[in-house]
Amino acid sequence: MADRGAGTVVAAACLALLGLAAAVAFALGGAAEARQRAALAADLAALAAADRALDGVAAACEVAATVAEANGARLARCALHPGTGVADLTAEVAAGPFTVPARSRAGPP
Repeated sequence: MADRGAGTVVAAACLALLGLAAAVAFALGGAAEARQRAALAADLAALAAADRALDGVAAACEVAATVAEANGARLARCALHPGTGVADLTAEVAAGPFTVPARSRAGPP
């Protein structure tokens, strides 16, 4: 009778592993979703900044920050290349204790 209760221990271990696998899957899904939100925010902010490139760096980056915030991100870096009007920026989205960055570039229309 030394094996009495061994099935319960094995079943509990299997459930714990299943729970761990589900937690990892949810975490990866959340990270992928945050990456997509960051990319979307960066792309839209870069387009907005490029559209305002002729108004100067400050105006273009201010519009880019507003667009990024409207999409749930924070503008981490904003630059306009002189002469070309190409906006190059990075937006970040919080994903739990981490921040997920995305970089984007866009030229004037």
